[in-house]
Amino acid sequence: MTVLVAYVPRPEGRAAVMRGIEMARLTGQPLYVVNAGPGGDHMSKAFSDTADMDEVDQELAASGVTYELKQFVRGRTAAEEIEDLAEQLPASMLVIGLRRRSPVGKLVLGSVAHDLLMGVECPVLAVKR
Repeated sequence: MTVLVAYVPRPEGRAAVMRGIEMARLTGQPLYVVNAGPGGDHMSKAFSDTADMDEVDQELAASGVTYELKQFVRGRTAAEEIEDLAEQLPASMLVIGLRRRSPVGKLVLGSVAHDLLMGVECPVLAVKR
């Protein structure tokens, strides 16, 4: 089993990585951190640039946990990528970061967090920044 973290380059994403490290240490499981761009969009704010991924990689290396850091841009939604990965690993838990959004924002833009909460079979730990 593996602790899976859905990472986005925002404070909520960093909080998810830090909590994922804690959970991996606590359970003795490896950590898998993934950043997935929606629909293959390299320009999306959810997609990390190289400098950001390098910073996350350094934080993970310094943590001492066994980890993998991946980035997917394959034309699928971020939720689809993460749901499939949670099943394939298999994940013992998924850690996601949450941010406050208005009801209109949720309606118009949808919510990856909501899709993940409804779509994955494993427990989901949602953290705030």
